[in-house]
Amino acid sequence: MSVFFISDLHLTPERPDIARAFSYFLSNTANNAEALYLLGDIFDAWIGDDAPVPGLEPLVQQLKGLSNSGCKLYFQHGNRDFLVGQTFADSIGAELLPDAVVHSLPIGDVLLMHGDQLCIDDQEYIRFREMVRNPQWQQMMLSKSIEERLGIAKQLRETSQEKTAEKADYITDVNASEVNAQLDAHKVKMMIHGHTHRPAIHKLDDIEATRIVLGDWDKQGWYLEVNQDGYDLVSFDI
Repeated sequence: MSVFFISDLHLTPERPDIARAFSYFLSNTANNAEALYLLGDIFDAWIGDDAPVPGLEPLVQQLKGLSNSGCKLYFQHGNRDFLVGQTFADSIGAELLPDAVVHSLPIGDVLLMHGDQLCIDDQEYIRFREMVRNPQWQQMMLSKSIEERLGIAKQLRETSQEKTAEKADYITDVNASEVNAQLDAHKVKMMIHGHTHRPAIHKLDDIEATRIVLGDWDKQGWYLEVNQDGYDLVSFDI
């Protein structure tokens, strides 16, 4: 049996094609999976478990069905869906993961992250990340009305897109020294993450390690399949 990893679907009512692709993936690719890891930014915006993304209820039911069938589900927060809470996790039968965690896979121990915390050259974003991951800020956000939260989320998305477009590629990518430091701190030789929208398998020859970057779902969908035979980073048309 295989273990699957996905991230950066950015599910939103404005992209029903991605929702359909995800539904197909759940029914035809991950249907017999041992585990499915959702490594952040599954949703383009999540403003609280009391205000789920409209129109995605069938996907919630599919995920719950997958969990009920014996597939272990894991959810790790991204920079767009950091307000996903235990209520939503319970609704799909998933375990919430911390921001960085090591899991044992058929290919060995692997460090799992969304990946945004590796982009330390983007100091403006790191400051923003520290703010929105603060429990007090999150409680303040969740105490607002749904309409207010929708407005704040829209503003944050637009500001983020504008600022990202102005930055050099290396600023918005991971910092190589930080990658090495995280691998060393967690005592592993492999990392899987998303966030950067730069799918690839990087061989870090200087430290004899591997960094696998998951792809974002747009014109193509991406998943990583891991089993006893190794691993494969797969893309498919949406």
